[in-house]
Amino acid sequence: QVQLVESGGGLVQAGGSLRLSCAASGTIFSINTRAWYRQSPGKQRELVAQITSRGPINYADSVKGRFTISRDNTKNTVNLQMDGLKPEDTAVYYCAARIYNGTMWGDYWGQGTQVTVSS
Repeated sequence: QVQLVESGGGLVQAGGSLRLSCAASGTIFSINTRAWYRQSPGKQRELVAQITSRGPINYADSVKGRFTISRDNTKNTVNLQMDGLKPEDTAVYYCAARIYNGTMWGDYWGQGTQVTVSS
């Protein structure tokens, strides 16, 4: 069974920084795409940043230049460094991954971590 566990959320003032981490555990043969999504109350979940196993990275326009996604394949972790945080970044952040468990590929999600940016 595969699990994704996020950590690093919290409360920060505008202009501050937070670093989110997501660790994958369980029966993992290979991990393809890793990504961070976020969802604010009343809004749809949106893609924040995505990184593939070969390196190509995509960012939402709203976070370009402020957020950096990285992955450590030896530890099955993915991080999201968030700098220059704005109140509009307030949301629950979810990590996601496409993982091969030895039988099939599947899309997995973490439980979410709250990020609150005060003005």
